Amino acid sequence: MDKKYLSLLLFCSVCFIWGTTWLAMEIAVESIPPIFSTALRFLIASPILILLSKIFNQPLFFPKGKNKWMVIVAVFYFAIPFTLMIAGEMYISSGLASIIFANMPIAVMITSTLFLGLRLSPHQFAGLFISVASLYLILSNELSIGGNNLLIGSGALALAVIIHAIMYVMVQKHCKDIQVITYNAIPSFIASLLLFITSFAFENITVQAFSPSSLIAVAYLGVFASVGGIVAYFKLGQLSTPFAASICFLIFPLVALSLSALTSGTVISDQSLMMLFPLLSGILLAKLPRNKLSLNLFKMRYKSA
Repeated sequence: MDKKYLSLLLFCSVCFIWGTTWLAMEIAVESIPPIFSTALRFLIASPILILLSKIFNQPLFFPKGKNKWMVIVAVFYFAIPFTLMIAGEMYISSGLASIIFANMPIAVMITSTLFLGLRLSPHQFAGLFISVASLYLILSNELSIGGNNLLIGSGALALAVIIHAIMYVMVQKHCKDIQVITYNAIPSFIASLLLFITSFAFENITVQAFSPSSLIAVAYLGVFASVGGIVAYFKLGQLSTPFAASICFLIFPLVALSLSALTSGTVISDQSLMMLFPLLSGILLAKLPRNKLSLNLFKMRYKSA
């Protein structure tokens, strides 16, 4: 397949998978406790990832001297954040959850600036300010409507974003050379084991109460979200620029919001919908490479001269 069309196919696939993930998590926790459903998700995903590591000839284990990072990644990239995400959806809609998580690039940029010395250009600072201010206004508006439950759900999602962003910094610093399937395969299996132990200790597991729709949702999360989404996104990053791949973060919340409205009739307020434009514009501006905007402005001035 032509590289251009393959990139477009991968882009659409990532936006669709990430957009539907939030609805799947919402359905999963209707009858399956959040910790157990996350454990089951990674138990389904890990054998597939291990098989893919063999197919693509990627190492199964981290390099010598970095094995401890397999456990760190399992706990702080997989187990805790993904449990927080799915638990948060017990209190907020899948659409609002996707909006919060769409700010992951912003959180990564902030933590990279603080801990990795990343230098931002003025337009990136402006994008950070616009996106953070817009998200604050959206959450403030929704919290005034939804009350304490919405605060709990939003807090869980926000904490998941923060932990993921910090883990990104740590991985860039200590495990940058590790390939994507290696990074996901064994750590996701370790995460599933740790989560099963935690679930049996703290959750009331009644398998007979698990609905078919929740089980299908967990299977979807394990196969498509945890495997298909990862492989498609990183393959997209190889075929296109990181900036082009990151535009997926602007599209998948719209998919999630549409699905939430179609399936459950849950929509955010009109005021919050209006704030989506500056929020997504701010993310786009912040992700625009340092020299990209300057080059475009130079071309515009040159043309007008």
